[in-house]
Amino acid sequence: MSAPTTITIRAPSKYSSSTTPASPQSPPPLEWLHRTWSVTHSTLSMWRSARNVRITYKPLPAHHSISYLPRLDDLVEYESLSGKGSVKTVAGIDTASSASSSAWDWRGKGWLMIASSHWEVLGWGERPREGGDGTERWAVTWFAPTLFTKEGIDIYSDRKEGLSEETLGEIMAALKGCGIKAVEEMCNRDMRAIEIALPWKER
Repeated sequence: MSAPTTITIRAPSKYSSSTTPASPQSPPPLEWLHRTWSVTHSTLSMWRSARNVRITYKPLPAHHSISYLPRLDDLVEYESLSGKGSVKTVAGIDTASSASSSAWDWRGKGWLMIASSHWEVLGWGERPREGGDGTERWAVTWFAPTLFTKEGIDIYSDRKEGLSEETLGEIMAALKGCGIKAVEEMCNRDMRAIEIALPWKER
């Protein structure tokens, strides 16, 4: 499957209806998700005091007890905004909510096993970089509210330095004009850039 080159944002399932369908585009192939993503922008307040936030998805064997649904190893790494201290991590496992790879249920590993959440891919694609500097992949994810966090939206880039201004601008325009009032308000009110300070610290 070829990755979309146009930017389209779908409604989170929470807000989907006959007029705002949940899936106007195909979900990303699993192998397309299998990489490290830099989180460049987010509405989530938890990242206000962090920099160099990245998420690595790796393949895991499907689990036979849950209808062989796809699974991902999910590792979040980030640094303090000051740059002091070591790299912090949050490890978990994502299980597809259905055979599609647009919606996932996360559960933490170790002592975080009691924690869980639900997230969905609202948009994804790739396009050539200006000047012929390869391609850039992007994704927009939505996180359902939990006992500890409000719902939120993240923007991902497969490049450590983040997205080009052109691609970022089109993503923001699509989010703010998607016709889903809650999403538009969230992005207008809460979307912030996450600091990127290269090189990333390594564990």
